Amino acid sequence: MNPVTIVDAAYQRCEEITRREARNFSYGIRLLPPTKRRALSAVYATARRIDDIGDGDLPTDDKLDRLGRTREALHRLGDGAGDDPVLLALADAAHRLPIPLSAFDELIDGCAADVRGTAYATFDDLLWYCRCVAGSIGRLSLGVFGTDDPVRAAGLADSLGIALQLTNILRDLREDRGNGRLYLPKEDLDRFGCSLELDEHGFADPPEAFTALVRFEADRAERWYDTGLRLLPMLDARSAACTAAMAGIYHRLLARIARDPMAVTRARLSLPTREKAWVAARALVRRSA
Repeated sequence: MNPVTIVDAAYQRCEEITRREARNFSYGIRLLPPTKRRALSAVYATARRIDDIGDGDLPTDDKLDRLGRTREALHRLGDGAGDDPVLLALADAAHRLPIPLSAFDELIDGCAADVRGTAYATFDDLLWYCRCVAGSIGRLSLGVFGTDDPVRAAGLADSLGIALQLTNILRDLREDRGNGRLYLPKEDLDRFGCSLELDEHGFADPPEAFTALVRFEADRAERWYDTGLRLLPMLDARSAACTAAMAGIYHRLLARIARDPMAVTRARLSLPTREKAWVAARALVRRSA
C-alpha cells in the first residue's frame, strides 16, 4: 500500500468511528468540505479514544497508565505515528492545519480527574474541568475551521465548549450519579439544599429543590451559549454551519431540560433523529444564505 493510500485508509477509519460514536457531532461534521471533515474526524477519533479509556472497566491505576501512554504518543506525533490509523490521520491533519495538539493534554487531564473521582467545590473548580474536556475540543476544532482572529476566536470556542459540557452534565445527572460521579459544585448543592443522592425512585431530593437547582445551572449554561455562539460570524460558511448544527442540538436539549428539569430523573434525554437532521439542515441553509 503506497503512503497516500495508507493515509486515506487512516482517515476512513476515523470517519467510521465518528459516524458510529458521535451521535450528535456527526450531524455538524457532515456539513464540512472533505479536507476539514476528515481532519475533524481525526480529532474526534483521538478524543474518543481518550474518553473510552476514562469510561472503561480497567482499574484506576491501569486507566491512568494508559492515559499517560496516550499523552506520550501524542507528544511524539511529529516523529511518526507508526501503524496506528487514528494517530496517522491526526498527524497528517496537524501537518496541513494549525491544530493545537497541546489541547489534548487538557483533555487527558480532565479524563484523569474523572478516573480519580474528582468532585468540585465551586463553579470555578468545575469550570477548570469543563475547559479541559470540552473547551479543549472547541479549540482543536477551531484549528480545523480556521479564522482571521485566532486569539479571540479561541476564547469563544472555549466558551461554547463549556456551554455544551454543562448541558451534558445536566443531561447525564442520573447516569453519572449511578456511576459514582458528581459534577455539580458543592456550593450549588448547598445553596438549593440538594444532595443528588439516589433512591429507588430516582433522586431523593425534594422535587422543588431539584427543579430549582437544575434551572439555575441551565440559566448558567445559557449565558455560556450567549458568549460562545459569537464565534459563528468569525468562521467561514461551512465551518459556521457545522458549529451551529452541533451547538444547536445541545442548545435545544438544554431548553428541554430547563422546561422540565425532572425529565433528567426519568431517562437520558436525546433529540429525535429527525429533529437533529432538521437542526443541521437549518444551520446549513442559514449560514449559506
